Amino acid sequence: MNNKTTYSKNILLAGKFPPGMSPATGIHAPLLPERKQGEKRASVHGAVFNVSTSIIGAGIMSIPATLKVLGVIPALVLIMIIAWLVDISVEFLLRYTLSGESTTYAGVMREAFGRVGSVTVQICVMITNLGCLIVYLIIIGDVLSGNVHDGSMHLGVLQEWFGIHWWNSRAFALLFVVIFVVLPLVLFRRVESLRFSSAISVLLAVVFVGICSVMAIYALIEGKTKSPRLLPHLDNKTSFFDLFTAAPVIVTAFTFHFNVHPISFELGKPSDMVSAVKISLLLCAGIYFTIGIFGYLLFGESIVADILVNFDQSSDTAIGALLNDTVRLSYAFHLMLAFPLLNFSLRASIDELLYPRKPLLATDSIRFLSLTLALLVFAYLAAIAIPNIWYFFQFMGSTSAVCLAFIFPGAIVLRDVYRISTTRDKIAAAVMIILAVATSTIALSTNIYSLVRNT
Repeated sequence: MNNKTTYSKNILLAGKFPPGMSPATGIHAPLLPERKQGEKRASVHGAVFNVSTSIIGAGIMSIPATLKVLGVIPALVLIMIIAWLVDISVEFLLRYTLSGESTTYAGVMREAFGRVGSVTVQICVMITNLGCLIVYLIIIGDVLSGNVHDGSMHLGVLQEWFGIHWWNSRAFALLFVVIFVVLPLVLFRRVESLRFSSAISVLLAVVFVGICSVMAIYALIEGKTKSPRLLPHLDNKTSFFDLFTAAPVIVTAFTFHFNVHPISFELGKPSDMVSAVKISLLLCAGIYFTIGIFGYLLFGESIVADILVNFDQSSDTAIGALLNDTVRLSYAFHLMLAFPLLNFSLRASIDELLYPRKPLLATDSIRFLSLTLALLVFAYLAAIAIPNIWYFFQFMGSTSAVCLAFIFPGAIVLRDVYRISTTRDKIAAAVMIILAVATSTIALSTNIYSLVRNT
């Protein structure tokens, strides 16, 4: 790295500018305002919570269904491989960020591929994050106010407790959640400010997994568990290509690259982010496989893409009903607290695209508030209008999410504008891109074929 690059990078990481130099704007600007003199930097454990919350979202709910498709052993291997590849791709991003002038994902892509690269990243972040935020609200609405699945009505927690009323309808329940829970959190202008809500969110995910584990162990003792398949079973209904549809779900479940730069910028040194990412990936991989195996033990072949639908069943005992409601509510509250982190990077990407020459978003209150409210209103209306977007969720995993997680970081390494990649790096990047493109192409084609066949 040359002296100019090192000097500029140190300025950005310190959050201070010498006399005569003003804060950067546009694509080279950090997503956060300048750090005040003596202000405490973010901690590693705070970064772990934020990274883990960025990873664990709606994806955890579909992990048990991937075990149904793949079998236990291939699913475990795939979770480990994707987590390992994600760790490599994040390391690529951080290395090129430190070698260049930019402190955003779009900025790193701009340095490698020009404006086309930065705009492509921004569009992918918008598709992935906005789609996930809408899915979050749909799931929260399902938990609180119920839904219709395969022609049968599933009551929400509020309807089970109080009966069906206008005030616990999907529209009103979601409006209450958006105004009194989500809105106060999305108004924070620093990622580190979300560390406590992120910690609670991770705790709720652990509670969700813990209750599922207890229920599965109890069912195992009672002899009521289902026998999981260790390997995939192919028949007239399931083809070899259907196995590839599980990969996008796991890829989406591990995609958090849009928050790498906002979180790492607030840390004291790059090695802190590397440590936070490794810890978070281990934690999340453990949570994913645990919920996958215990969810599969509980429901077997009857498990659906939304595991919460499986918990939305009548129970013979009061304790069983309480556990079912606790599982659903813990997951819903987890998504409420995960919402602000995805919204943070979505808001920054849209602002970068629309106002590349404007000052930092966090320093312009009018622009910040208008963009925040517009995104929140759109996500709310979409969650009310769209009853089911699971095919869109799979589409994200085959397109925008896989681009953000693997294809773009690999392309940056192969482009190697700063001549810092080793031969090993380039081989790893090429393999990463080839696997991502091949798997996603097969998965996307299979999903499209299934849609056409079922219509």
